[in-house]
Amino acid sequence: MSIHPTAIVAAGAQIAASCTVGPYCTVGPDVVLGEECELVSHVVLDGHLTIGRGNRIFSFACLGISPQDLKYAGEPTRLEIGDGNTIREYVTISRGTKGGGGVTTVGSECLIMAYTHIGHDSQIGNGCILANSATLAGHVTVEDYAVVGALCPVHQFCRIGRYAYIGGGTTITQNVLPYSLTSIERNNHAYGLNKVGLERRGFTPQQLRELRAAYRTLLASKLNTTDALASIRETIASGGAGEHVVYLADFIANSERGIIK
Repeated sequence: MSIHPTAIVAAGAQIAASCTVGPYCTVGPDVVLGEECELVSHVVLDGHLTIGRGNRIFSFACLGISPQDLKYAGEPTRLEIGDGNTIREYVTISRGTKGGGGVTTVGSECLIMAYTHIGHDSQIGNGCILANSATLAGHVTVEDYAVVGALCPVHQFCRIGRYAYIGGGTTITQNVLPYSLTSIERNNHAYGLNKVGLERRGFTPQQLRELRAAYRTLLASKLNTTDALASIRETIASGGAGEHVVYLADFIANSERGIIK
């Protein structure tokens, strides 16, 4: 184990022998740090925090800190982080609150860029990218492989669907459609299918055609959301669309906050 002499590691912390703890890092007594993790320097790990293997955490990141919630009274809530993440400078991730389920989670293979904030009780999936200064309020869900652009504030309790791409500077106050490219132009608007991103993730031409047709119905027709959803369901029932369109339809139907169109 490589621990720099200026680092402060509390009694009780569990650090795997293959880890590197750099200069001026602080590790609390309830931290569990998995194999082959690196704390570059000046990293703060606090609270009941479990981190998987192969994570690289850069300078001045603060993970497992107490939630920014006036109702929080010091109860032992948690932050759980998966494997293979890159967490850049000045990132802050709060642990959960009793009222929100008690745990904040980050999946595996995520890139969390500088100055990003992930609020209490948020749930981040696998393969996500949160660009510089993405700001997630409490209780936000970011599903697998979604991208949140730089300087994007996300309102509490919002859900970002999987494979979505949110353009920089977009204020998110409602759920973001899966597979979509959503960006600001005066008003928030889903501009259509995230085609390039989906191709990079291995979506087949047939899957892209099915999703494109569903998006045409949802965004380009004169149908309201309810009627567009019904039309998409009819296509599914006739065998004209597969699992991704089924998921899209279910996402729309279950969006209590509404969707960005």
